Amino acid sequence: MAATGCAADAMLVFDGSASMSEIGFDTQAATRIVEARDAMRRAMPEIAPYRRVGLITYGPGANDACDNINLRFAPMPDAAAAVVAEIEALRPGGLTPLAASVRAAAEVLGYRQRPGLVVLVTDGNETCGGRPCALGRALAAEARDLTVHVVGFRVVVDFFSWDSPEAGTYTQGKTVAKCLADYTGGMYVSTETVDELAAALRETLGCPLVSKNEGADPALSHG
Repeated sequence: MAATGCAADAMLVFDGSASMSEIGFDTQAATRIVEARDAMRRAMPEIAPYRRVGLITYGPGANDACDNINLRFAPMPDAAAAVVAEIEALRPGGLTPLAASVRAAAEVLGYRQRPGLVVLVTDGNETCGGRPCALGRALAAEARDLTVHVVGFRVVVDFFSWDSPEAGTYTQGKTVAKCLADYTGGMYVSTETVDELAAALRETLGCPLVSKNEGADPALSHG
């Protein structure tokens, strides 16, 4: 088997907002951040040898609740250990500037000049006044070749978020973030468990595998 499809650099945009550490009705259940760390430990070592990956987190920080968009590092080779270490150290807080974070990731990738891939992992909707649908349309129009995949992790439905201008009219999924995938040709993957999240990371950040003989003349095949 030969790895293909990994020429484009990727940015992982990770939700570090306060809801990632919320305790639900089952007080014995692990929080989202604990399970997300587990999924990262499983998936990233399988992804990073084949694709350059960078990381942006949003949520916690010293600035106002919507202003903590942190570029941890730009795409680099063998980023598994660095991604895992950053997510392990993350202490959730703040709100959810979805659109601004994805825009920042696109800028890091130089999306107007180069192909790129953004994978957003989020548990909910925009809460900082951004417009993911408008951003998706803009990225599709401006980018050379940018795909945004969205991985929803234990998403909490909130169609009437107080500071998500598009949420009240969006009817295509649990989170308005899905717009980003819809307009850029990406996937929206809904996940509820560690296994599902790890699989979604492999599917969106990983590299498709094709046979070395794929596309060969059938007449030349033997047995």
